[in-house]
Amino acid sequence: MRKTVTIILIAAGGVLISCGDGVKREPGRTYMPDMAYSRAYETYSVSEEQKNQMEKEGIHFSNVPVAGTIKRGVDYSFRLPKDVTGDSTHYIASKQIKNPIASLDSTAMKDAKRLYLINCGICHGTALDGNGPLFKGGEGPYAPKPANLGGEARYVGMPDGQMFYSITYGKNMMGSYASQLNSTQRWMVISYIRSKQAQSKAAATATTAAAPVPGGKVDSTAKK
Repeated sequence: MRKTVTIILIAAGGVLISCGDGVKREPGRTYMPDMAYSRAYETYSVSEEQKNQMEKEGIHFSNVPVAGTIKRGVDYSFRLPKDVTGDSTHYIASKQIKNPIASLDSTAMKDAKRLYLINCGICHGTALDGNGPLFKGGEGPYAPKPANLGGEARYVGMPDGQMFYSITYGKNMMGSYASQLNSTQRWMVISYIRSKQAQSKAAATATTAAAPVPGGKVDSTAKK
C-alpha cells in the first residue's frame, strides 16, 4: 500500500511539472557563449567598436591570426610586418626580398593575368599605364591618377619585395590586397607585371633601333 502511494505521488508530481507552457523563459548560464552563439562574421569585417561590444557580452572575438602561426599555403619568404605610421624601416628592408616564383609557365601566366585584371587593372589599366576604368583619363570616378606601372621608372625599377610589401599592406592611396590575394597570387601578379614591363622595354628598344639617323641614313649598328 505504501509503495502504491509513493508511485502515485511521483506520477502526480511529474504531471504537475509537465503542465507548464513549455517555454523556457530563462536560458540559464552559458559556459562558452562565443561557441554556443557563434557569429558568422567575415574575416577583417568586424570593427573595433563591434569587438568592444562583444567583449561586454562576454564574447572574445579576434580577426587576427594567433601570434607565431602561419596560415596554410602562405609563402614563408616574406615575414616583414607593416611599418608604424611615420616609419619606413620594413618598407626599405623589403627591397632585399626576392620573388620566390622565378618564372611562370603559360598556364600560370594566364592565371596571373586574370588576377591582375580583376584586382589591379581597374586602377592601373590593362596596359599598366595607370589609366584604368576608375581613372579613365581623368573622367572616371577616381580623381587621383594611379601609378603607371609600365612606364614610370620608379615602378619599373622597384624591387619585387617592395612591390609585394605595397600590395600586402597598401601604399599611399592604394589599400591592402592581402585579403583578396594570397601570398602566392601576389607574387604571381608581380611576375605578370614584370613580363609586361619587359615586353614594353623590348618594344621601345626595337622602335629606337629602327628609327632613321639624322641625314636620312638608317642606323647600321642597330641589331637585327
